[in-house]
Amino acid sequence: MLLGMELGLATFADLASGVTPEQRMRDLLEEAKLADELGLDVFAIGEHHRPDFLVSAPTVPLAAIAALTERIRLASAVTVLSSEDPVRLLQQFAELDLISSGRAEIWAGRGSFIESFALFGFDLDDYDELFAEKLDLLLKIRESTHVTWSGKHRAPLNDAVVWPRPVQDPLPVSVAVGGTPQSVVRAGALGLPLTLAIIGGQPERFVPLVDLYRQGFEAAGHDPAEAKVAINTHAFVGATEHEANSAFAAPYLAMMNRIGRERGWPPSGRPEYDALRSPRGALAVGSPEQVAEKILYEHELFANQRYVGQMSVGAVAHKDVMRSIELFGTQVAPVVRAEVERRAAEPRAA
Repeated sequence: MLLGMELGLATFADLASGVTPEQRMRDLLEEAKLADELGLDVFAIGEHHRPDFLVSAPTVPLAAIAALTERIRLASAVTVLSSEDPVRLLQQFAELDLISSGRAEIWAGRGSFIESFALFGFDLDDYDELFAEKLDLLLKIRESTHVTWSGKHRAPLNDAVVWPRPVQDPLPVSVAVGGTPQSVVRAGALGLPLTLAIIGGQPERFVPLVDLYRQGFEAAGHDPAEAKVAINTHAFVGATEHEANSAFAAPYLAMMNRIGRERGWPPSGRPEYDALRSPRGALAVGSPEQVAEKILYEHELFANQRYVGQMSVGAVAHKDVMRSIELFGTQVAPVVRAEVERRAAEPRAA
C-alpha cells in the first residue's frame, strides 16, 4: 500500500447562482490556480450536458488551467465514458498531458446524469455494456500507438494509429463509481485505481465496496500494494463551524433538492444536513479542525491514498469558495498529511 495522502478538489462548475458562463469560467480558473499555489495535489472538473452546469468538455478548461499552474494534477470528474469516443478521448487527454508536462488523469465513469446518451446517439438500455466496451478500447489505445480492435458499439480499428501520445506512459485512468458493486469489481479486475464518490449517508456503508475492490484487485493477480483508492465527498471549510454552515448549508440543500426532485428523492432540510455533518456522516463541512477530523475518520475506514473535496456546490459564493480552498490548503491539509504519515509509521500489531 502506498503511504501518504494526496488532497485535492473537484467541481461541477455549478451555475445556480445566476453568474454568467463567462464569469463562472473565470472563477473556475481562479479556483484551480489557488489550489496549485497552496500545494494541493489534484484538481478535477466534471462533465455535464445540461444548463445548470458549465462544463461539457473538461479537457478545454483543464488545458487552460494547465497553462496557469505548475504542479497540480488535472483530472476529469468524471468523463462519461459510455457516451464518449475512446479514440478522441485519448487524443484530447494526451494533448492535455503534453501541455501540463505529464499531469493529466482520466476518471472514467458511467455518469450519474443521462443527457449525453441521447445527445450523442446512444441507447440508455446499453448503459453498462457501453461503458465496459469503451473502457476496454481506451485501455488498449493507451497501451499502444497501433491498435486493432472490434466491438459492438463502435466501428472496428485495424492497425489504426492513435496520435499524439501522452508524456505519461501509461496515462493514468481511474474508474470512478458512486456505489455500484459491478463497477467496483471491474476496477479491481482491471488493476485500475478506484475513485469512490460518497454523497450521502454514512461513509462506513461503503467499506464493503472498497474491500470488494481490493479483493478483486488481488484475485486478478495484481500486486495488492498497488490498489489505489480515492474518496470524494462534498466539503467546505470555514474559519468556524458557524461560518462554514452560513456559506454552504442553504446552497447545498437547494442543489440536492433540485436534483432530488428529478430523481424522486424525498426533500432534505436542516435536520438532514446536520446529520450528514455529524462525525459519521458524509459531509466534510465545518471548521478546519472538524474537516480534518472527518477526512481522517474516512482514512481510518478506507486506508485511501487520496481525498478530493467538492466545495463549489450550488450557489455558494465564489469568494466563500476561495476562502474555503485557502483554509483547506493552509490549515486542513497539513494536519491530515501529518497524521496520515504518523499512522503509516506506527508499528502494526502482531
